[in-house]
Amino acid sequence: MTLFRTAEPSAEPVTLAEARAHLRLDHQGDDELLSGLIRAARQEVERSTGLALLDQHWRLALDRWPRSGRAALAVHPVREVLSVTVFGSEGEASLLAPANYEADLLSRPARVHFSEMPKPGRIMNGVEIDFTAGFGEAGTDVPDLLRRAILLLVAHWYEFRAGFGPGDQPVSFPGGYDRLIAGYRARRL
Repeated sequence: MTLFRTAEPSAEPVTLAEARAHLRLDHQGDDELLSGLIRAARQEVERSTGLALLDQHWRLALDRWPRSGRAALAVHPVREVLSVTVFGSEGEASLLAPANYEADLLSRPARVHFSEMPKPGRIMNGVEIDFTAGFGEAGTDVPDLLRRAILLLVAHWYEFRAGFGPGDQPVSFPGGYDRLIAGYRARRL
């Protein structure tokens, strides 16, 4: 089972202007650095929480159908299952009709239950599930606590950028970061 992003979000949850205002910067000399820090902070929040903050496309590749007939989509929140593809022995792709599966997008993790499971011809990655995950297309769709966590990381990394080389980053996480994202982390029983 392999899960990977096929399309990045088209924007970031925090704008450059918001980051500049948060840092109280009145110049644009560090805009390239800030843009990179915003992107890195979004990726860190997504990694730490298992969330997709803005709409992005993902693919789950399976070697074979799950025994339970149900596949879990580990990225949250899933907005839509786009397609389920089964590959034959010659690499030919055939789409599974949407009537042959049902998606539970409310659960975490989201689940796809299959009523029909044609045998894949490939030994590896014979089944692919493409889906969209994220809170929405705009930064304002992202919960405020997660946006604040991004701003906190950006400010912390901006402040400590000169003391350490690029290979040493991120040096640390600011106090309060874990509290901001705690309610969004996936919990295990």
